[in-house]
Amino acid sequence: MRFPTLTELPSPPAGKTGWPWTEESRPLLNTMSDGSPWPRITVVTPSFNQGQLIEETIRSVLLQGYPNLEYFVLDGGSTDNSIEIIQKYAPWLSYWASEPDSGQSDAINRGLKMGSGLFATWINSDDMLCKDAIVNHASQIGFDPNVVYVGICVRTDVDRKILFSRRGRVHSLEDLVRIRTVWRSGGHIVQPEVLFPLKLALEVGGLNVDNHFTMDYELWGKFFLAGARFQYTEIPFGMFRRYAEQKTHDGMRTTQALIDNASRLVTLANCFSDETKKEILTDLKAYQDEYQKAYRKRAGLFRNSRSRLQKSAKGVIKLIEKAIC
Repeated sequence: MRFPTLTELPSPPAGKTGWPWTEESRPLLNTMSDGSPWPRITVVTPSFNQGQLIEETIRSVLLQGYPNLEYFVLDGGSTDNSIEIIQKYAPWLSYWASEPDSGQSDAINRGLKMGSGLFATWINSDDMLCKDAIVNHASQIGFDPNVVYVGICVRTDVDRKILFSRRGRVHSLEDLVRIRTVWRSGGHIVQPEVLFPLKLALEVGGLNVDNHFTMDYELWGKFFLAGARFQYTEIPFGMFRRYAEQKTHDGMRTTQALIDNASRLVTLANCFSDETKKEILTDLKAYQDEYQKAYRKRAGLFRNSRSRLQKSAKGVIKLIEKAIC
């Protein structure tokens, strides 16, 4: 698919400026220096009722300036204005559909299976690619089919205000399953910053459609089990948007899914001694117990605080009613 330019895409809504509304990535030449085509990259966006945010996502992919990009948008049958927005950009999409599915992982798997790229990633409909992300990666890093590339993730709020940038520090399967000391201590990998070999993703079975909270974590584990090497590029690649309605804000279920996935990976790994496996599993169980205890304590404090507020509000209402009478 030839990448569109800013002037070819629909005009941005009033008041929308900056990337990816009034700015575009630096375009690459149509071929590499030796005259061969750039490796194809497959991008998938799963979505459901994200009409408020999906247009930014779509534009951030289409305006990458990369000459060999295929882009699939798979909507789960939205009832808001998502379809109207997707149709605006249909001429530049490789494929799109809006129909019921079995969730985010199912939609991503469908897109990956349709893909023909050497590398792939998915960008959720509330996230974005950074400006120049693919161009900088292609021109500075290249594409080794045996490597999973991890860039820098830019965190933003719902209004695209940049909060901070970060990079992970997971280099091995052991790093991945060390939830307490690595993953939950600032070392985690954020999905939009990852570019992975499409063939590898399909060979390991793609995403687990029954995993709705930590499907990316589980996939990284499959990559490590398959012998993949992870390389950190230091290139700003993905933009992860933080807002209250995200699934990841469900701390209890996300943590439980992490512990379950990590425990399963430990038992499957042949790179750990029995002693190391036992030590990691013991620490995972201890972390789970500590998290649940802290979670219940926070929930109790919240309930008590809410009860006090409700009682206070009732008291104020009674005073107002007495004054009126």
